[in-house]
Amino acid sequence: MGTARAPMHVAIARELGIEIIDGTWAPHVSRTLDDIQTRFGVSRTVAREASRRLEAMGLVTSRRRIGLIPEPVDRWHVLDPHLIDWRLHSNQREAQLRSLTQLRMAVEPIAAEMTAVNAPLRVRGLLPPIAAELRRTGESGELHEFMKHDIEFHRQILESSGNELFAALGDLVATVLQGRTELELMPPQPKPEALDAHEAVAKAIFAGDHNAARQAMQFILDEVRSVFDKSDED
Repeated sequence: MGTARAPMHVAIARELGIEIIDGTWAPHVSRTLDDIQTRFGVSRTVAREASRRLEAMGLVTSRRRIGLIPEPVDRWHVLDPHLIDWRLHSNQREAQLRSLTQLRMAVEPIAAEMTAVNAPLRVRGLLPPIAAELRRTGESGELHEFMKHDIEFHRQILESSGNELFAALGDLVATVLQGRTELELMPPQPKPEALDAHEAVAKAIFAGDHNAARQAMQFILDEVRSVFDKSDED
């Protein structure tokens, strides 16, 4: 994630992690630290840090005298934003986007409703200007700037909902929005209906209209889901 060059052990863990996700590192195949050192030409310390990163994300388990063994998906820490980013860059990208969209559909409409109810006026007042920037950058095709404002918009709502678990999903949503842009899964210009819906969410939250806020956010996510429904029909 991002443009800065990652530390060596992070880059190695990412490459190996995507191999696990893709299935090219088979579940029954073990790899030792020596294997990692030889393959990537790195020190023992770097190989160990890469393996620890994979273990911390639940992707592998380390067995004495055997090495690293890939774990099944039900052992993965699937809400880890870095793991989400890896999955978006794997052959499981579409399935990951669908799962994330379903999670967002379960959370974000309620978060918008709660923000309209719980957030103070000064916080609710932050959203209309962000929505205006979303329209400006969206209509001009500035997708990178649009992405930054979109992340800010959705993160602000999650963090202002009054629910600490919703707030903790801010990085997750940021990762998927960034991934959609980096993977060129966004249209050249966002649909006018989507821009209208973001403005409707901001207006409803600012007015304290919780029903309208929930419905407008639901519309945004229904639009995202429709992309997958269309791909299933094709």
